[in-house]
Amino acid sequence: MPPKNLGKEKATGVGGEQEEEVLQAVILADSFNNRFKPLTSRTPRCLLPVCNAPLLDWTFESLALAGVHEIFVICRSHAERVKAAIRESRWSKPGSGITIIPIVTAKEAFSPGDAMRDIYTHGILSSDFVLVHGDLVSNVRIDEVVRLHKERRRANRDTIMTIVVKESGTTHRTRPRGETSAFVLDSKTQECLHYEAIKGYPPQSHARMPREILKEHPELEIRNDLIDCGIDICSLEVPSLFQDNFDYQDIRTDFVHGVLTSDLLMKNIYCHVISDGYAARVKDTKSYASVSKDILARWTFPLVPDDNYPGSSSTSYEHTRGNKYLSIISPPQLARTSHIGPMTLLGPSTSIASDAHVTRSVLGANCVIGQGASVTDSVLWDGVQVEQGAIVEGSVLGKGTTILKDSRIERGCLIADGVVIGPNARLSKLSRVSQRTHPDRDHDDDELVEVATAQTDELRACLGSNSNGMIWPEESEESDEDEDEANERQNRRLLRLGDSASDLELSDEGSITSSSDSEAESDSEGGFGALGLSIPSSATSLDASQFAPSAVADLVDAQAEREFQAEVSASLARAFAEGHSVDNAAVELKTLRMASNVPLRRVREAVIAGVVELIPLRTDSAVQQRTEIARVIKRWGTLLTLAASDSFRPNPRSALPIDAVETVSILQEHCSRSPHLTLFGQILAALYQHDVVEEDDIRAWHTLPDAKGESHEGITKENMHKCWLVGARMIGQFDEQADSDSDSDHDDSDDEEDEEDGMQEDNRENEEEDGSEADDESE
Repeated sequence: MPPKNLGKEKATGVGGEQEEEVLQAVILADSFNNRFKPLTSRTPRCLLPVCNAPLLDWTFESLALAGVHEIFVICRSHAERVKAAIRESRWSKPGSGITIIPIVTAKEAFSPGDAMRDIYTHGILSSDFVLVHGDLVSNVRIDEVVRLHKERRRANRDTIMTIVVKESGTTHRTRPRGETSAFVLDSKTQECLHYEAIKGYPPQSHARMPREILKEHPELEIRNDLIDCGIDICSLEVPSLFQDNFDYQDIRTDFVHGVLTSDLLMKNIYCHVISDGYAARVKDTKSYASVSKDILARWTFPLVPDDNYPGSSSTSYEHTRGNKYLSIISPPQLARTSHIGPMTLLGPSTSIASDAHVTRSVLGANCVIGQGASVTDSVLWDGVQVEQGAIVEGSVLGKGTTILKDSRIERGCLIADGVVIGPNARLSKLSRVSQRTHPDRDHDDDELVEVATAQTDELRACLGSNSNGMIWPEESEESDEDEDEANERQNRRLLRLGDSASDLELSDEGSITSSSDSEAESDSEGGFGALGLSIPSSATSLDASQFAPSAVADLVDAQAEREFQAEVSASLARAFAEGHSVDNAAVELKTLRMASNVPLRRVREAVIAGVVELIPLRTDSAVQQRTEIARVIKRWGTLLTLAASDSFRPNPRSALPIDAVETVSILQEHCSRSPHLTLFGQILAALYQHDVVEEDDIRAWHTLPDAKGESHEGITKENMHKCWLVGARMIGQFDEQADSDSDSDHDDSDDEEDEEDGMQEDNRENEEEDGSEADDESE
């Protein structure tokens, strides 16, 4: 229990009175990835049991130890289950000293950045706050970090964040190998000068750092040995910065990196490096296993099963020799010849039969281990049964899972709730198995399909396997949603096809996988570490409810495409009518692209269509027509390149070698379907004259296989071919110009040679005259 005044500071109130400032914390309960599929199909990651206590309770315990008194839990997926877990937590009971308030975010929140924008909208914060994720296990006292952060804030109001990091080796057991970070720190002040995420796959051996940092700071620390604890002390400006910058999605790779590299924000971020204490996040299956073992090994003291245990108040454990933990209220039933190895936790009413072996494992309540069975380096949730002679190694088994007689579960397997394996079956390494559901039934009435095979081939035939013999369900693009909500949302799509293109039909109501949350999970040979490896996206799905009619998906995509085109057209119309600058128009178009999650080509198509259709058709005068084309291209031509760039900083020539060729192709396709077909050559010439496209780009487009329109049909094919012929004439003009230039150069070179010969002749005559004069003088 923290001291009474810990985490509170004196603040000046109305009339100069001193009031206590309560330290607030925000927990992002959603994981925004699907690394624990299929275990998170019906349970969010923050409620997964770690040493038989929900992971969220470990986070509450960590914050209470750090001196936090008010906690806001931000959740989207499984919101009702998270609320129920908070109500049942002992920290919600009167007298706990902590106030926990669950906040349900909008359904459109698909990333930590969206959650931060919802925090800003709710206006729940009153001062600097602690930001953590709902998968934190820590015994670090961060009250000192909060004090230092506030001192920096008083000295410099531009200080907005302090990141807590921990010293460790590059191969620390709780450090994800799939994603690491490089911090560049000022040696004296510990200010974070640069941050770069390092991908584990494909391996990245180099990190880039701006040269300006070396010029401005004589002493630097470039650290790749720090574990990001996921604990941030933030000012009230942080949520507002997310609100102002919609492209900030991930807190590290987008927000921190963006703030440090921005020339406009001018904000400061610091790092607080700790060498003592324990702090780790359960980000993947490897860290899930590592944190579980660290708790059993008492590295997290005082957060251990026999003291400050965050689980139910009706559950307590006795610590015995060899770091064995046995339930006290409902002791496990152990046969005399059973063997319980070190680093093991046995939940209430667990039964271990004779000659059974359990080592370095966590068993939940009411688990049954049959005669001669073996469980090693594994986590078994409540109600798991391992029958006679079965072997489980380095795996996680969900609630109610049954492993029938003489079956073998190899290391790295994840088995969802209620699955039955065997008898005499062998599950390959790194397999993921879930239930098969009936698509014509409501999920409340689903019947579990037992997987009972005698041979590995039969198991693969029943569940589906990939070329490597690994069995798992296909992972959806989003995660952590109960299946009832998924079905309800799918039914809504069938009735009204109005969802955006980014809202995938197979998605959960949870969170999509961000580009920064890589699935490159790592594998280690010992203990639970064998659980973490990436799962190919081409795996076969076991969930029949994930198969939706392709026609529905096509209609959804078509509707989203029409909505995007309408928004772009409206944006261009405003820019043309109100005379916006090209840079501002380009930024607005990129905003629409990221909001709709469409490829860059769609933006180029919309911009080219808008610019071309802006040119009025003049049939009365060819001169006036060329003037109109030149006027529009001169004003808006560079928008074609700016809007097609993948960067938000305007750079008209940044991507011309590739984008300009595609620009000509899109112009050809649009003109072939537009009344502006006869203006294709003049528009292309105007783009060339104003340096939007180059001669090499036109030649490269002309050689493309599709430039002749062979892949099209009817009038479109004919018009495409006409445009191609116009391009051929333009290239012919380029060649004639090049020939005339070469002839001119040749004539000039001949004149120069004649002039040079004349000069040499004059020099010889002058030399002869000088020689004769010299002879006369000598005589």
